[in-house]
Amino acid sequence: MDLEKIVIEVCMGSSCFSRGNKRNLEILQDYIRKEHLDGTVDVRGKLCAGSCKKGPTITINGNLYSGVTPSLLKTLLQTLSDRKGLGHG
Repeated sequence: MDLEKIVIEVCMGSSCFSRGNKRNLEILQDYIRKEHLDGTVDVRGKLCAGSCKKGPTITINGNLYSGVTPSLLKTLLQTLSDRKGLGHG
């Protein structure tokens, strides 16, 4: 069964990056590696999502999430995995 590719855009603007997206990017990369999702998840950097005051921001399949903490990111990834049948759950 072919799954559509999941696109995750991490805001790399200085505000979001310094407020937590540096760590969030590490968590994303670790999750993708551990769950063997290299061909299923496409992680991209984005210069600025335009929501600096609400950062750090991450966009998943076009849905913008603000104030993304490592804990929230892990919850989003788990929810996405459960919905898409990805990873080891």
